[in-house]
Amino acid sequence: MVPPPPATPAITVLDAAARAALPFRTALPPGFEIVTGRPGPDFRIYTIRRGERSFVMVYAGPASQFPIYSGQMIEAGGRASVVATEDGVRHAMEHLFQRPAAPREIHVWIMSLEGADRALAEQIAQSVDVR
Repeated sequence: MVPPPPATPAITVLDAAARAALPFRTALPPGFEIVTGRPGPDFRIYTIRRGERSFVMVYAGPASQFPIYSGQMIEAGGRASVVATEDGVRHAMEHLFQRPAAPREIHVWIMSLEGADRALAEQIAQSVDVR
């Protein structure tokens, strides 16, 4: 008999205490929350969302898949960032922080959004910093 596949962990909305224990901090606009995502044996992925719409993803683990977007690589503020130019406007698409302790990498990227939602996602991603 074949065992059933492992259950997918339920999404958990992080309360203030759980957010304070994260290896990163961010400025959450009103109406936004951080939820747990796909955990692995030595990593976690978090989603910053409003309602069911995801704006920013954050990977915390030993080795991220940075970069996932194409663009100019910029090193500033203790992180590497990928900036893409679209229609003459620069957009910060993702950021990578490297730390001396686990989790060694914090990788932040924005979701594919348009207009005001995209600008808000960039603002949130820019506010992420490591603890």
